[in-house]
Amino acid sequence: MEIQYSKRIKLMHALCLAETLRDDEAKPKTNLNDYDALAAADYLSCYITFKAIQAAERSPLAERSENFDMLSVYQAYALLAYAFFTTPLAQENIAPNLPVAQITIAKTLFAGLPDAELLEIIESGFHKFQLIGDAEAEHWAEFRENLDKLTVAFVIAGTDDESPHDKDEVAPLFGQLLSQLCEAFDLG
Repeated sequence: MEIQYSKRIKLMHALCLAETLRDDEAKPKTNLNDYDALAAADYLSCYITFKAIQAAERSPLAERSENFDMLSVYQAYALLAYAFFTTPLAQENIAPNLPVAQITIAKTLFAGLPDAELLEIIESGFHKFQLIGDAEAEHWAEFRENLDKLTVAFVIAGTDDESPHDKDEVAPLFGQLLSQLCEAFDLG
């Protein structure tokens, strides 16, 4: 029996959340009905962006003072991931809420930054997101296609016992794509 995509994404949310919790924190809920598919997409977008930053050996803390605009590249990357995580939800009549998601993502990725900096990251990240989404150049079309395939592979790897890979094998590939994106926007 085929599992609905919304259930898969909720399961991935629960699995990734459980993986990131410390021993002294409350365990995540085990009933998938307690999860929201859009909240799962928010979480997973941030999760893979954090993983990508680690895999690409980037330092957002250093970049905040040395190359602040790079933080908006991470925001754009997470928004692209969100878009690809939520696209299949349309088949279940679940519509993404990008305005809310971009705020949630920024507050998650850049917790503790002042509101003025968050606003700048959100605006610049959204502009980059739109540029990448609207770009017709072959390298951008290929980038979007690769990120789309990778998000699907990540969800399948984490939720399908018959997947040839597990999510930990797929996750480092997000770092390669983030590195490509950072290089494209690195003006320094």
